[in-house]
This record gives sequence, structure tokens and C-alpha cells, in this order.
Amino acid sequence: MHLLDWNDVADSDWNVCIEQALLNGADRRRLENSHSGKNVGLVFFNDSLRTRVSMELASSSLGATPVTITPGSGTWGFAWDKSKPMLGPEAEHIQEAVGVLSRYVDLLGVRLFASGTNWDNDMQDTMLKQFAAASTVPVLNLESATRHPCQALADAAVLTRHFSGNTTRKKFVLSWAYHPKALPMAVPHSTLLMAARLGMDVTVARPEGFELDPDVMAKARDSAARNGGSVAESYDLPKSADGAHIVYAKAWGGHARYTDPSAEAEERHRHKDWRVTEGTMAATDKAKFMHCLPVRRGVVVDNEVLDGTDTLHLDQAEFRLHAQKAILNWMWDQAGQIQRPKLDFRP
Repeated sequence: MHLLDWNDVADSDWNVCIEQALLNGADRRRLENSHSGKNVGLVFFNDSLRTRVSMELASSSLGATPVTITPGSGTWGFAWDKSKPMLGPEAEHIQEAVGVLSRYVDLLGVRLFASGTNWDNDMQDTMLKQFAAASTVPVLNLESATRHPCQALADAAVLTRHFSGNTTRKKFVLSWAYHPKALPMAVPHSTLLMAARLGMDVTVARPEGFELDPDVMAKARDSAARNGGSVAESYDLPKSADGAHIVYAKAWGGHARYTDPSAEAEERHRHKDWRVTEGTMAATDKAKFMHCLPVRRGVVVDNEVLDGTDTLHLDQAEFRLHAQKAILNWMWDQAGQIQRPKLDFRP
């Protein structure tokens, strides 16, 4: 069973994984060597600090051997299009690369960011799904064009612990923030869906032109309604912060990056003052600040906020390790549904 998006997973399994992450955080040796002898392939098409280190350590802690691969750096570059002869610099097609790796390892993790050039392909996670379709072992999404399930579970566990299990109707502000680059929507999408699933009252605070994917917004509203919460949008960060219990800042690019990048950049640069300050936090109900990291100090959030006591960003980073142990353990428990290929050498 692949884990590409928590929306594909039943509430019962989602809740079990949150509980397991919390137990792992309370006892770091809890699942030690529980999956000894397994192997994990980690394929990073994009840079990583927390995801790479926490996945390698999570795998090792469970007794599995992690192997990290950076396509095009120490390995062949991979081609994706089957409809054309491979006459470019790439020496290997993703079909064979993933097919081979599937015969070496018991699980594949893959990080594949958004292209930023094709909205439909990015929002449908076309490349991630192509990777998963080529695999005969479970595939874990380590951040794709639209989702970051590892971050979402870590954040859910941190919030559950912070609110002693009672997240329903807590006011959660997901705030857009300025960034010199147009960043992908994977984290804000997953954060929105995560908070809605916890039954929180979520406000997406953003400037005009920086809306999240409409399908994701619709899913979040449905999920929040089922779980006792709500989802709203606002163009006013100070007003949104009033009475908030959590302020989660994250930068993302506008839709225009796909149609008119120059116009998107110009509009984004108009909102350089859209960041979390001490004044933002003072308007809240003693809120905690959250961010997935890496974060640009003085751009997304002021030093005074990050260096204060009302922050959870390092807890979030720590819980990436605990959450990913829970995910690996859960995925391997489900792995009996996927049969590895068997070679028959009989004549």
C-alpha cells in the first residue's frame, strides 16, 4: 500500500499513526529493530535536510538499511517520457530505475517537487503517480507537487500533544508569507487538510491571487465539517490572528506562476510586509507559532517570534523522526497487500 496522500487513508489508520508518533516521541527506543533486515530506498529529486536525515534515522532505528539516491548526482539521470526516443542526457528511464529499485528494497520514498510550469500535471501529482505505478513495493511520498504527508503527520502529533488531545474548534491560522521565490503548495495543502481533519477552525490568510487549489479547499471544508471544525479565508492577517491559538506561516507561489511568472513575481513582491511579527502574535490568544522549516528569518517571520518561547517549529522538526517511524511501521504492516515479483528459473 502506497502513502501518497493522507486523504486516501481511513480516519482509523490516520488516528493510529498519530498515536504511534506520540508514543515514539515519548520513548525513542520503542520500535527499535522491529523491522530488522528490511531495506529502504530514498530517492531525492530535490534538496532536503529534515526529510532526508529523519528518514535515514527512522529507517535505521527500526533496523532497516536506508540507501539514499540523488538522480543525476552519482547515479544516472532519469527520463520520464515513454512517447519519445531517449536522445537527451538522461541514460535511464524511470520505469527501469524504479523497477530495479523495487527488487532491491522493501519500501521506496520519493521527493518530487512541483514543476511550476504545468498546473494540471502538478495538481494531479502526475510524476509521483508515475513513480508509484512503476514500483512493486510500497511508495512513501516525501513531498510532491501537492502533498507532504510526513510533515502533516508530525504536525498533527505536535498539535494533539499541545492541546492534550482536544484540537476541536481551536483557532488555526494558516498564513501566507512573502518569499523571494514562488514556492510549491505541498506543505500549505497538507497543513490545511491536516488541521481540518483535526476539527480545528482554520482560516487561510492570504493576499488576493495566492489562493490554494480549489479542490483542496473543498476537501478541507468537507473534512472540517465532518470533524466539528470549519474552513474560512481572509485577506487580512492581523484580523485573522485575533484570538488564534496557532499561527502557522508558510510561503507559496500564486497561480500566475504557471501563466505569467513575471506578473506573479511582481505581485508577490508587493506583499513583502506580509510576515509574522510580535504584533501579529500579540493579537492572538497566547498562540503558538509553527513553521515546517527551513524558514527565512526577517522575511517570513521576525527573529523576536522565532527566538521567543511561544514556538513549536523545533518540536515539529523533532516529530518528523517520530512520525516517520510510525509511517514506516504502519506501511510495512500493510505491505502484505503488495506482492514482490518472483522469478521462476525453471525451463
